[in-house]
Amino acid sequence: MSAATTSEYALAEQESLRLHALGRFQITGTAPEERFDAIARLAARLFRTPIAYVSLIDQHWQWLKAQTGLGPVGLDQGPTPRSASFCTHTIRSNDVLVIPDTQRDPRFIDNPRVVGLPFVRFYAGAPLITADGFRLGALCVADTAPRGLFPAHDRQALADLAAMVVEQMTLRRSELARLSMMGFANATELALLALTREGRIRFANRAAASLFGYDLDEMLGAPFELIVPERMRAAHRAALGRIFEGHLAKVVGRTLEVMVRRKDGTECPVEVSLSLWDDAREPNLGAVIQDISARRRREAGLLQLAHQDDLTGLTNRRRFESLLNDLYRRGEAATVLLVDLDGFKAVNDSLGHAVGDALLQAIAVRIPAVLPRRAVMARLGGDEFVILLPGTGDPLAARTCASAILAALADPVVVEAHVLRVGASIGFALAPDHGRSGEELIGSADFALYRAKQEGGGGARMFTSEMRHAAVALRSTQDALLRALHGDELVLHYQPQICLATGRLVGAEALIRWQHPERGLLLPGAFLPAIKMSPLALPVGAWVLDAACRQIAAWRNQGLPPFRVGANLFSAQFKAGNLVREVADALARHRVAPDWLELEITERVVLQSDDRTLGTIRDLRALGVRIAFDDFGTGYASLSSLKRFPLTTLKIDRTFVSDLLTQANDAAITRAIIRMSNDLGLDTVAEGIETEGQEVVLRALGCKVGQGYHYGRAMPAAALTGLLAARQGDAWLSVPTLRAAE
Repeated sequence: MSAATTSEYALAEQESLRLHALGRFQITGTAPEERFDAIARLAARLFRTPIAYVSLIDQHWQWLKAQTGLGPVGLDQGPTPRSASFCTHTIRSNDVLVIPDTQRDPRFIDNPRVVGLPFVRFYAGAPLITADGFRLGALCVADTAPRGLFPAHDRQALADLAAMVVEQMTLRRSELARLSMMGFANATELALLALTREGRIRFANRAAASLFGYDLDEMLGAPFELIVPERMRAAHRAALGRIFEGHLAKVVGRTLEVMVRRKDGTECPVEVSLSLWDDAREPNLGAVIQDISARRRREAGLLQLAHQDDLTGLTNRRRFESLLNDLYRRGEAATVLLVDLDGFKAVNDSLGHAVGDALLQAIAVRIPAVLPRRAVMARLGGDEFVILLPGTGDPLAARTCASAILAALADPVVVEAHVLRVGASIGFALAPDHGRSGEELIGSADFALYRAKQEGGGGARMFTSEMRHAAVALRSTQDALLRALHGDELVLHYQPQICLATGRLVGAEALIRWQHPERGLLLPGAFLPAIKMSPLALPVGAWVLDAACRQIAAWRNQGLPPFRVGANLFSAQFKAGNLVREVADALARHRVAPDWLELEITERVVLQSDDRTLGTIRDLRALGVRIAFDDFGTGYASLSSLKRFPLTTLKIDRTFVSDLLTQANDAAITRAIIRMSNDLGLDTVAEGIETEGQEVVLRALGCKVGQGYHYGRAMPAAALTGLLAARQGDAWLSVPTLRAAE
């Protein structure tokens, strides 16, 4: 390739780049604009010329962006051929081009603008040079008379004005981008917000104003709490602070689901994606918000039942266990952390169910913000949460995560003007070292959590080899219990319940016993925890229901007078989802009237209840089955349970009865429970009556039914049958006979 050819190629390449730079300004062929007209007028006045104009040179044409002229000497507004343009010569260098007399310059002597209107004799043009060196056009002044001089200071002034034109072109391009962005922002259906470090709304689009029900003027400059439900404001304010402190990485790339508040006070579920950037003054937080109300309504039934906790929106137990089991099937490492709130029960007890729920919702926002990106957080029930760290069995990572959770809970939570302080106890276990299955891993974490709470709470413990021995012993007990279930070693004993007014039998509580082939008859304390912590709770619970109904039928078939029999339920039976059908089948199988069966629910069931559990209990009551709340007075949700649950019976805990005659507080509490129960039309059963003095006081207080060693210990069905058969002439069995039977 010759030197001439190389030079031509370089010039062509440079011209191509220049045209590309011009195109990026999107300015050729556009209408006049005052910003450029003003510079042209200024140039005409400054240099006392009748003509001044801003021209842009593309591949074939010269375009005038601004021009001023005196009378008929002005230039045409339309494009002119590039070949006839003075500015074509101007853009060939970085210097100001000055032509004192066009009729004496052979380049222009035949130019149409010289020989015809406006008869240009003098020309001076400064190239429009971009920051990266491309010459796009020129700022020009012209006269119809020649000029002898255009001194250096005039040349510099013209060049300065040309630089002002380029600045305005650059500003115009930014404004076009901003206008385009604003057009897009206002056309999209997604709500867009930008917040300052102080938490004020710097930008909102029309979709945001529509979503929240405000005018744009009402939103701009307002604190972001304007759109946050009151109970969540403190939690979101704290989260905003952590983001501006550099913790945005925890939430970038995630789509968060939160509740927002509209102007009319209604709440709306939305998805939020966050981003952070710096402008010339300060960092800004951006939020892309989508209203998911319609989607929530469409998917509410199946999705929430299958995957979400109704109260917090977190993953539920069923979905969590499925994710954990998937990791085990793939042979991946995993870490499980169980988090139990310290102090939650006192909040729930003193301030009520609504405040407790709001606190749990705030915790469900605060903890995920400090978790690793792949972490999954679920609510198991009550105030117990579980976190899965997939792909890692590193104890250091687990401790780091636990420390972050404890630090996140160190600050108080503000709910409805209440400043609440809760901590947490954490137990964690690592797979595959601490569990052969997902269920066993959660159990190991539960052992560690128990140890953390034993040590006073507020800390984290990892499952250790010491705990493993306890786990092995537990597993051994569970294996033996499975054999006992299939080997008819489990039996029910029945403790009488006596009418305090008449002294006659009105019911009996069915209590499980284990007739161990080597250790003899075992009481529940020796084996019940092993059942509750294993899948055995479901088959053992079903066996208790069936055995109790079978015994009720047997007593009926023997012609003995009917009385209610109470059977205890495991919390796992509510979670299984088939309890109502199981009870109905047992009643039908043995042809037992529903009101002869009383199902006892415990404090744990009440505290971990959700809408599905409440619905199950209501369905059981609709069958005609009686519902008793066991150990009333010791729980943290007792009073709220009286309103929510369709109870028939309250059982006063034995701890109040035992000190009834010596402790004024216990007597006062017992009196209040009995009076409240009677006012609500419920039966009241006092547990743990051991003396005649306790019986006398309870009867005087209005208690209807008593249960305890004063009337008889739990006895085999055959023993109670014998006592009943001996008194077939009477409708009920007297207390002295029961005492004599012991």
